[in-house]
Amino acid sequence: MSQLATPALSVLDLAPIRQGGTAAETFHQTVELAQRIEQLGYTRYWLAEHHNIAGIASAATAVLIGHVAGQTTTLRVGSGGIMLPNHPPLVIAEQFGTLETLYPGRIDLGLGRAPGSDGATMRAMRRSMQAGVDDFPEQLDELRRYLSEAEPHQQVKAVPGQGTHVPIWLLGSSGYSAQLAARLGLPFAFAAQFAPGYLFEALRLYRDNFRPSEHLSKPYVMVGLPVIAAENDAMAHYLATTAQQKFLNLIRGKPTQSQPPVEHLDWNPVEQAQVGQFLGAAIIGGHDTVKAGLEEFQVRTGADELMLNSDFYNHADRVRSYEIVAEVMR
Repeated sequence: MSQLATPALSVLDLAPIRQGGTAAETFHQTVELAQRIEQLGYTRYWLAEHHNIAGIASAATAVLIGHVAGQTTTLRVGSGGIMLPNHPPLVIAEQFGTLETLYPGRIDLGLGRAPGSDGATMRAMRRSMQAGVDDFPEQLDELRRYLSEAEPHQQVKAVPGQGTHVPIWLLGSSGYSAQLAARLGLPFAFAAQFAPGYLFEALRLYRDNFRPSEHLSKPYVMVGLPVIAAENDAMAHYLATTAQQKFLNLIRGKPTQSQPPVEHLDWNPVEQAQVGQFLGAAIIGGHDTVKAGLEEFQVRTGADELMLNSDFYNHADRVRSYEIVAEVMR
């Protein structure tokens, strides 16, 4: 029996803007991909908050979530994630309370504590450089109160938001959020799509320290990972140079829009190793390679759900990658 029978499959869309493209093109393709993903039976479709990054169009994350939810019917749509220290908890409760009211039972609120930006952008958002380091649990507690039933004599309420009980996930790439999610009995998503090094330790911390709650009776783990699927291994490795260029340019301090694939990458051994660290969990190949890779990854992690991030220059190649994954799952 296939080891892939257990985990649900979902999609993380970074809303990439490609070289020569526009944000408007990206938004059109995001909706098109979400609709196809829904047809293929994927569970959820998440968008991530990033700021001042030339190749990512999902800065106004809640707005884009509403746009996608409004043009799909059954797909769960959410954030992977909202960087909570960038915002007053009341504002996030109002935004996601509004989304949940418009699209009941279909909205997820994944939360992180990283800036999702550089220092200058953090200052532009009026965010303290220390924000989120020490007070994230307090911010989270405040947000959860705004989404729960109103307490007697509660002076400030999220309207809408109060009583909507939007499902909250904690996201992380280290042990911090893993342990906090365990203590609060919340689902946990690990960002192995760019930081796989701490994956197994974080999963151990989460599972070993999990306390049942009104939300979950047992741990629930989702793992993000990069998947580049194509008709054969050679084509997949060629197309994967788009993702490799993204991290290479990030390492060089010159983030760019999504680049076309290339036959050869101009990098030195240190840069190649650094890119390899970012993409250490990547599954790249044709049908059989991807099937075997997903099965092995699920066995090693025991993940309840896999959230795939597939970075391509051409939209048709990205859609096809998710189709191939769905095919090998059947």
